[in-house]
Amino acid sequence: MTAPAPPTPDRRIVVVTAGLSKPSSTRMLADRLASATADALAAQGDQASVNVIELRDHAHAVVDATLTGFPSGALADALAAVATADALIAVTPLFTTTYSGLFKSFIDIIDPDALRGTPVLLGATGGTARHSLAVEYSMRPLFTYLRADVVTTSVFAATDDWSDGGVLAGADAVNPLPARIDRAARDLADRVQSRPARADSAAARDNEGVGGDTSTRSITPRPGETTDFSATPSFADLIAQTGVTA
Repeated sequence: MTAPAPPTPDRRIVVVTAGLSKPSSTRMLADRLASATADALAAQGDQASVNVIELRDHAHAVVDATLTGFPSGALADALAAVATADALIAVTPLFTTTYSGLFKSFIDIIDPDALRGTPVLLGATGGTARHSLAVEYSMRPLFTYLRADVVTTSVFAATDDWSDGGVLAGADAVNPLPARIDRAARDLADRVQSRPARADSAAARDNEGVGGDTSTRSITPRPGETTDFSATPSFADLIAQTGVTA
């Protein structure tokens, strides 16, 4: 008898949403993008788990990590989830034609290599469709700089797009919001499908020094370097050399 095939590991979708109010249109868009992506993956035979990170809940911790360089607690868990995600959905409100300060501050404390090669779907919300290009000229270059694999389709939702599903006057009747969400979700699902599940490559990423617990990584010296710190002067020796007295 042929042994049954091993179960396919869940694809881990991490959603970062920077809405400032509860509820918020930013969270609504993030939830719809995540749900549509999970459905698209299920249609291709993959199951997906969704982890939503509300940056509003981590605002103070983000500031602390920016000042100290050491995220802790729930924020550290959120950063680890981002680093090990099979796909990232990033959604922010737009202020003064660009992403929010909270959104950028969170991105700034992510390990520079954590998103390398990770499929990313971009979304944004704003008052009118006139701001829609901000996704392309501000968000996309940010994630491209981090070497993420940003999918071609992004989703911007204006206030009118939420009117009766985005089909009333003022909304985009030719390309309504639900259709844009579905198209972007399929693009992200296709990109995720083209890669092995992150569970299969987590060890490799840890060996590369990307994401995860840094306390367990080994350090390989470059040629000519050494990891023997026995000759390194102590703090007391350095004080004595400077002639400083207590």
